[in-house]
This record gives sequence, C-alpha cells and structure tokens, in this order.
Amino acid sequence: MAKEPEDHSDASSLAELRREAADCRRCPLYKNATQTVFGEGAAHAAIVFVGEQPGDQEDRQGKPFVGPAGKIFDRALAEAGIERKDTYVTNAVKHFKFEPRGKKRLHKRPDRSEIEACRWWLTAEIALIRPKVIVALGATAARALSGKALTIGKLRGEPLELMGHAGFVTVHPSYLLRVPDQAARRLEYRKFVADLRLIARHAAAKRIAA
Repeated sequence: MAKEPEDHSDASSLAELRREAADCRRCPLYKNATQTVFGEGAAHAAIVFVGEQPGDQEDRQGKPFVGPAGKIFDRALAEAGIERKDTYVTNAVKHFKFEPRGKKRLHKRPDRSEIEACRWWLTAEIALIRPKVIVALGATAARALSGKALTIGKLRGEPLELMGHAGFVTVHPSYLLRVPDQAARRLEYRKFVADLRLIARHAAAKRIAA
C-alpha cells in the first residue's frame, strides 16, 4: 500500500505532487475510480480554476475538464479571451465519485469528509503555483477553497479571498448542460462568459501591479 502523505508535501514541483497524488488513499473514493485525476496547466498560472470532481470521461482519460462540461468550458474561455494553456485547471476532489446505473456511471456529489480529505492536495497545488486569482467553479469548489458553504448567486462577480488569494466564484460549466430551456441556456452561457471576462481583467490588473 502507498505511503500516506504527511501533513505537508515536500514536493518542489507540480510534477512531483502529481506523482504523490497518483497513489492517494486519503479517502475511500480511490477504490472505485479508475485513477487520480490531478490538475494540469501552467506551473505558475495567473488564474487557477477549481471544479468539483472528475466526471466519467475525466476518470477514463486522467485529465480534468475533457468531457461535455469541459467542452463548454473551453469554448467560454476562448470567448472570454483566456488561453486555457496559460491557466491551471484542477478539481476539489481528485477521484470520480459515482453510482453505477446499468452500463452508465452517474455522478454523485462528494460529501464533506471527501472534500476535506482532498483539500490537502488542493492546498499543495495552490502553494506551488501562487496564482493571482483563484476561481471556484460551483458550490463544492467554493466550499473546498473557503472552508464553508458559499451562495454562488449572491457572491458571483464579487471579489473575495480564497485560500489567501484573490478569488471569484461562478457556476460550474456542467450547470449550463442542465438548463432545460434553450433560451435560458444561452443567457446563462453569456453570463458565464461575462464572469470569465471579469476574472481575466482582474488577473491582468494583478499582474501589472505586481
């Protein structure tokens, strides 16, 4: 069995941290998941995006945000003028939590203990990257980053502090897939792109001021 991580990581790079996380046993989710899905992107990204957890495609491919929600995310980033390769994208929980339903694996939201167990990795990632801005995509990410429940609707578009860094909260791209009405879906997508543009401006201002 892999050695449990200590209270802090000695990893000096994201590559080392990724290797440590590959054998994570901090919570039981590793037992059914295909693999750890660690974050990826620029080592010193100005913007870190944090989602909830890997989905079915992410679990199979070992990369974050490559499924249907990831495609919407990539399109919105492009419209907002953000190059994904210049950012760092990760999840609050690094293993896929699901419920088998026939041949399908249906997403299940991580519980508080799973979020807290995986917060160790998230803290280590952010400590290495030292971003200008951290973005919580959805309520689970917001809880992981703030340590408490946050209301996305009330805080959306407002600067706040997340893990000692400037931060913002917005919806998770998967939310856009669940909006049933086409007109409402287009509106919500435009609001999401507007959030990303605001975040890009804030990060650019932070870089200039540094």
